[in-house]
Amino acid sequence: HSLGRSLLWTPTPHFPVSAMTKGTTSQGPRNDKSHTLCRRCGVRSFHIQKKSCSSCGFPLAQMRRYNWSAKSKRRRTDGTGRMKYLKNMPRRFKNGFREGTQAKKQVKAT
Repeated sequence: HSLGRSLLWTPTPHFPVSAMTKGTTSQGPRNDKSHTLCRRCGVRSFHIQKKSCSSCGFPLAQMRRYNWSAKSKRRRTDGTGRMKYLKNMPRRFKNGFREGTQAKKQVKAT
């Protein structure tokens, strides 16, 4: 009997079978989301339980903004979107914010 047992025996590895690693094996249990998409900024930063966005601060009226992050201020400052209202300001300022007037017809030079 001892001979047959030695043929089936395999040496144990030098590391535990269920290795405590920080890589692939520990990523498996992560299947629940604490953050979802924010209604205001569109980033996946809205904490579901806290009901607040870690990126823009929604539902607070003021946008979340800190001087220690110049890059994030640069991403969302004036001039990064359409500027539907603001892009006409320099031209309107130049003309003194006139409204309701008609341009005079220009006479062709002969």
